[in-house]
Amino acid sequence: MSIPGLDAWLQSPQGSYVLEWEQAKIDALVADIFGFHALQLGLLQVDYLRDNRIPLRLKAGESGLVDVRCDLRQLPFASASLDLVVLPHVLEFLPDPHQMLREVERVLIPEGQVVIAGFNPLSLWGLRRYLPGQREGLFPWNGNYLSVLRLKDWLALLGFEVDRGNFGCYAPPFEQSKWLQRCHFMEPAGDRWWGFAGGTYLLRAVKRVPGMRLVLPAWKERKARAKALAPITQKEANDNGQ
Repeated sequence: MSIPGLDAWLQSPQGSYVLEWEQAKIDALVADIFGFHALQLGLLQVDYLRDNRIPLRLKAGESGLVDVRCDLRQLPFASASLDLVVLPHVLEFLPDPHQMLREVERVLIPEGQVVIAGFNPLSLWGLRRYLPGQREGLFPWNGNYLSVLRLKDWLALLGFEVDRGNFGCYAPPFEQSKWLQRCHFMEPAGDRWWGFAGGTYLLRAVKRVPGMRLVLPAWKERKARAKALAPITQKEANDNGQ
């Protein structure tokens, strides 16, 4: 998936501003997720799995420096084989983001987790796309931004439960570093007073499987049954003794 203007934007003050906030938040979100296999889809120039301790961490995409080259709407992984999937700014640049979420649900194990980063349409960043004279066709203004409410609805339909979320990047989308720095005071103010209006958001969701039951090894199950029956056996012995 080639996105026009992405590489240049990542090197700009705007890109640094967004990536600094997202990297810190995603580092904290993925640090306590364990398992065997983790996957990052999107923004492959940035390592969003660097603080995760899962042993096998892969990047997949349609081009570039990837571990697995594939169509993001048809992931070449077995069903229920991944513990964590990170989607940084990929859904809003796909023609069928819901299909990609269905694939993510398929490849995640029960209780597997997905972390999603997106641009908020209900923010100054979202409004900028409609300004007169705005350059079209360049990242990040060429995306189809998804609102948090819509994304939560999609995740719920697929059996996910959102357990954590954050908004950030409240400063207007200035192109010059000095103006972004002057608006730094808006970060704590935004979290407190208008938390829904951050330029970007993060969601972490867990794949829930209704009726799932933990299957224990046979020796553990026998031990658990013996422990449960012990008080009853002791009570019967005491009754007989009396």
